[in-house]
Amino acid sequence: MNAKSRFSIVLFGSPGSGKGTQAELIAKKYNLEHISTGDLFRNELANETELGLKAKSIMEQGHLCPDDITLNMLYQHIQKLEPDKGVILDGVPRTIQQAEMMQGVNFEHVIPVSIVIYLNVDREVVIQRMLKRAKLQNRADDTPETIEKRLENYEISTAPLKSYYAKKGILFEVQGMHSIDNTFKQICEIIDLQLKK
Repeated sequence: MNAKSRFSIVLFGSPGSGKGTQAELIAKKYNLEHISTGDLFRNELANETELGLKAKSIMEQGHLCPDDITLNMLYQHIQKLEPDKGVILDGVPRTIQQAEMMQGVNFEHVIPVSIVIYLNVDREVVIQRMLKRAKLQNRADDTPETIEKRLENYEISTAPLKSYYAKKGILFEVQGMHSIDNTFKQICEIIDLQLKK
């Protein structure tokens, strides 16, 4: 099986939609590599790789890490996996520009996407979940103000991916308002159907 036929899922939704939890469950059940961009960064920085050091110097100047560095980290990580090992991407792409680059637009590699699963959760529910999580985990960064800001950024940058992937015919929407088990069950039905094709 070549890299083109590697089964890859993009999981996306607003902050607090339960992406991380669902990604872990999916990875375990289907034996997929769960790739979180946050973890990738931490590994590259810890190992002081060329890309990691480049990203570090940019971020130390107060800038966001450029898309090409983020996607090169992702591409290199995927290349190290077994050719038939499927992946679940959590936190990438974040923008339409990143999604286009993953298709080889202004980027030297192609990072194929088989299906996109969108976790749909009402804004009010997301805010309540994040405030609850902040309280439980003692997270000082999750204040009502920062939560609003994160949701605003998501709406501007990431939410447009929904219609982008819908036009490509690979978007599947899941109601993420239910219990973790119920949401996971809906996701498994979608994946099972795709794997049979």
